[in-house]
Amino acid sequence: MIRLCSRFVSVLFIIVSLASSWVSLVAAPVAAAQPEITGRIRVIDGDTFDIGDVRVRLFGVDAPEQGQTCGGGAKPTWACGAWVTSEVRARYEGRRASCARLDTDRYGRAVARCSVEGEDVGRELVSEGLAFAYRAYSLDYDLDEKRAVVRGVGVHGSEVRRPAEYRAETRNAANSAAVAAAPRGCVIKGNVSSKGERIFHVPGQKYYAATRIDVTKGERWFCSEAEARKAGWRKARQ
Repeated sequence: MIRLCSRFVSVLFIIVSLASSWVSLVAAPVAAAQPEITGRIRVIDGDTFDIGDVRVRLFGVDAPEQGQTCGGGAKPTWACGAWVTSEVRARYEGRRASCARLDTDRYGRAVARCSVEGEDVGRELVSEGLAFAYRAYSLDYDLDEKRAVVRGVGVHGSEVRRPAEYRAETRNAANSAAVAAAPRGCVIKGNVSSKGERIFHVPGQKYYAATRIDVTKGERWFCSEAEARKAGWRKARQ
């Protein structure tokens, strides 16, 4: 009888230990959850806020850049990017926000979904034609954008390029200027990778022809490999 009781206690101990381990594993993601960002909003541009000492990039939306213009053709051109920033500032500057941090972007900004008085800020901006659904990252606001286009609200009341297209055009223009301005005989391309690594390519290497210099990213031309290495670039492996 004593032996049976002892065996029962041992089995019970094992079950309790396994259950405790399972609870710990389930609870771990909760403990690792990102803290909520709260505070008053300072508007930087249409989709970027400072909340306290944290710079926040709104998740799932993409607002026109401050230097972006809209219109053209039969319609007058107007500074829609500056207008959007002004509108967002009028609506949200100084108001208290609560943001759930989802990620950190390559610029060190917190990517977050924010709400003010219970309303999703990203959804409000897209619904009012002040931002686009950033479909490359999320389809959460896709229908809101389509409704805004049908209603012709905000920037949808005139010809407008998606901000990503505008940024690409700006980069291409800067790249063309950089190519034209490259010093004579300085053919080494100093490229900054998506991870922020500085790599230079010399003529004849595999990716030399495909590499484009974007001066807005800090990329540049070099006249010699020694110059590139001294500036902190490393040579491409192929």
